[in-house]
Amino acid sequence: MKSKTANKAPAALPHVCETLTMTANRIFDKHGIQVIRMQQIMTGSMVMCATIWMVHFWPTSPWLSIVGGLAWLLGFSGLIAIEFAALVLINRMDPAPRASRKELLRAWFAESCQIVQVFCWRQPFRANAVPDQLNEKKLQGQRGVVFIHGLICNRGFWTPWLELLQKKGSRFSPHAFTAISMEPVFGSIEAYVEQIERAVVDVTRASGLPPILVCHSMGGLAARAWINRQSGACRVHHVVTIGTPHHGTWLARFAQGASGRQMRQGSEWLRQLCVPPSKGGDSETIEKASANAQKQFTCWYSNCDNIVFPTSTATLPGADNRFVRGAGHVQLAFLPVVMEATLNMIMQDPKSDATG
Repeated sequence: MKSKTANKAPAALPHVCETLTMTANRIFDKHGIQVIRMQQIMTGSMVMCATIWMVHFWPTSPWLSIVGGLAWLLGFSGLIAIEFAALVLINRMDPAPRASRKELLRAWFAESCQIVQVFCWRQPFRANAVPDQLNEKKLQGQRGVVFIHGLICNRGFWTPWLELLQKKGSRFSPHAFTAISMEPVFGSIEAYVEQIERAVVDVTRASGLPPILVCHSMGGLAARAWINRQSGACRVHHVVTIGTPHHGTWLARFAQGASGRQMRQGSEWLRQLCVPPSKGGDSETIEKASANAQKQFTCWYSNCDNIVFPTSTATLPGADNRFVRGAGHVQLAFLPVVMEATLNMIMQDPKSDATG
């Protein structure tokens, strides 16, 4: 008996190791450990440097102490101002409406405030404040949603959306949702396809319906990569992109990571993304097929997007392109008009979709 047991143990080890690896990958994907640690260190360092500066200079120069402390805490707003200056120059040749000085100033201030909330609080300290909703029996028959964030973000980015969706669900019918954390942070966008696949499978199983994908920035490109590789067009109800560089962004020329290089204007990766899978024919046929596939997209974009510019790069031919004046890149994702329109789409009765 002992020899039989000893023989079975080694044979079972590969299965056990595979199960543990899959479980570890799911935990790692869900929690976005890399971004949490990175932004906790960044926030802690900013606060520590500001504190040391203020304590050191306070006895001799209180004003210098306060100004220097604020500079340590809010210095990033200067970098954001440089981004806004660049978008003004680059957008001169773009067909989208030009932003006024007042719109640019307001957008800069709002974006600076949003950056603090997202990168110094929600993502590093409240990434899992609202858990995924996948296990309730009442979820069946209601449209589910998968939230996909952008570069150097995690699921904490979507916390206000998740709270609002949860609140609406408590008043009416709950909806299945999951917000993923895509890592490695600076890896190829193609590397996120498997994580999106798992999320779509989970939400589809919980709701019994093809989900809506809600994507910010690079997340929209990851969703399109998933659609191409997994033939996902028929497996999703709709795709909403918010400030996604569908045709690349001017700023990506300074990026060195794999995903950043993929988002450069005119990159080979972006050109391949526009080619529907397994479609032959001439360029006109491919273009028509691509435009037809993009009819299930809603693309929100703004003339004050300080990351994705020229402005029109955030649109898709054949999509429902919705222009918003005067909103920064992160700010755009939390505008009431964007959130309400998208949440209304999610809350819509699936039966009315079928009859409509």
